[in-house]
Amino acid sequence: MRRPFALLAGALLVGACALPASAATAADGKGDKGFTITDPRITESSGLAASPLHPGIYWTHNDSDDGPYIYAVDSATGRTVARVTLSGIGRPRDVEAISIGPDDQIYVGDIGDNLGGKWPYVWIYQLSEPKKLVDQTIRATQYVVKYSDGARNAESLVVDPKTGRPYIIDKNEDGGHLFEGPAKLSSSGTNIFRPVATVDLWATDAAISPNGRQLAVRGYFGGIYYDWNGGRIKREGRLDVPLQGQGESVTYSLDGTKLLYGSEGSDSPVQAEDAPGGAGAAKSPSSSGSSNASGSDGAGGTSGNIKVGAVAVVVAGAVLFGARRLFRRNRP
Repeated sequence: MRRPFALLAGALLVGACALPASAATAADGKGDKGFTITDPRITESSGLAASPLHPGIYWTHNDSDDGPYIYAVDSATGRTVARVTLSGIGRPRDVEAISIGPDDQIYVGDIGDNLGGKWPYVWIYQLSEPKKLVDQTIRATQYVVKYSDGARNAESLVVDPKTGRPYIIDKNEDGGHLFEGPAKLSSSGTNIFRPVATVDLWATDAAISPNGRQLAVRGYFGGIYYDWNGGRIKREGRLDVPLQGQGESVTYSLDGTKLLYGSEGSDSPVQAEDAPGGAGAAKSPSSSGSSNASGSDGAGGTSGNIKVGAVAVVVAGAVLFGARRLFRRNRP
């Protein structure tokens, strides 16, 4: 079964629609306030990236079994305004992330490995963001990626908006690592990614703020944000992640003031929350404070204001953890 426990979590959280508006805000289809992806072709949205060329447009893609496609979705209507076909690459295997770097370069992460180490290498595809939003084919560059310490599963790819250096966060139930790629990817050889920091989360996606000063990492049951300094990170606090059936994606709005969270499924919602400290042009005041490695909330956390939704997440997490243990004990 594919991702059985994530789906169980989704079932446990169905009741979120009955929570107060402060805990489960419905997408209203108005730009960075949230929207719903209505394209029936997009059933496994696994990544999001705000377009710098076309304000209000968000790029997304399916997880697998779709083809070499990325979709431009209008956040005002939730409709797809362009589907781009990537040429010059093989058939994608498990596309999990999308990020936009300097010079309007789109990076697509074909980095999933649900067996946790089956593939000896994975791929990153790079293409220029189109100036016109129409269905079209664009030639992409394909990069071969390996990890210095062996194969692994990953769903998070970020590109530093200042340097263009790519990073991957692996997906590990007990927490993963931030892997740093070469300063410039090579299409003629293998690109080795090396671990440079630990990440205290079972990560399903990540994003760097437009000003290059904050890293947001999300999982199924919450998120963490870090001070970002060219690959050096310092934990700052927890993110107010909305309840979603299978939370797979996150991106900053173009101005950095919002974080938008997406989920898999047909007519999947993309929900917006305030980014900690705004994450805009000015550095967040909390970034100058001490590290919050102990796990207490920073400026953007929910300490002292626990919501009903947060309690639901804790309960769902406990049941999920128990189910996993039971599954392991009963496995032949």
